[in-house]
Amino acid sequence: MKLIVGLGNPGAKYARNRHNIGFMALDRIAADHGFPAWKGKHQGAISEGRFGSLRAVLLKPETFMNNSGQSVQAAAKFYKIEPQDIIVLHDEIDLAPGKVKCKSGGGHAGHNGLRSLHQHIGPEYHRVRLGVGHPGHKDAVPGYVLRDFPKADEDWLDDVLRGISDGAADLAAWDTAKFLNTVAMRVSPARSGTGTKGPQGSRPAPKPSPAEAEAPQKADKSPLQKLMERFR
Repeated sequence: MKLIVGLGNPGAKYARNRHNIGFMALDRIAADHGFPAWKGKHQGAISEGRFGSLRAVLLKPETFMNNSGQSVQAAAKFYKIEPQDIIVLHDEIDLAPGKVKCKSGGGHAGHNGLRSLHQHIGPEYHRVRLGVGHPGHKDAVPGYVLRDFPKADEDWLDDVLRGISDGAADLAAWDTAKFLNTVAMRVSPARSGTGTKGPQGSRPAPKPSPAEAEAPQKADKSPLQKLMERFR
């Protein structure tokens, strides 16, 4: 069994915040893979389902971000799930918007949700880092992550969320190569090779000038014709 956690803050006020991209990802997974309605349990919202033969529990902690570890610890204890079988999806300001990376263990890099998880279950869990970009100065970070995604971000955000859902089974199995490849197919789909461009480095033949295009082509003259023209 796997415990897949999305980090965020509960309530409509925070629903579209950058900080809530983890919640958004779990909502997409649950909807696309037929998981049952969310239920209040373990200080969070829980939905249990399967990806093929692999059973998984989705958890959105409702303790607010800074205390996320309390909910994760409670759910892990109830289901007897070790940290190595916990996968956490969270916003990452050190990655460009739309970038997705996976990581196992390591530090919390100042993320308050991860800091709480470290305190309650230790660092040996898996993470999916969802890039939201950086405001440019560390003092601006709190306000930045607690603001909604702008309309200009809607397209890439939708692609990332759909990609995560497409690869959810590989994510649950922690097959990161397959998972990230699936996300990439949504974010940067392969282009068709049926275009009209020629081989790389080739140049189209230059077009004739209008005068050249209109002038009739003169046939080559014989030496006798040229001689006769000289005496006309």
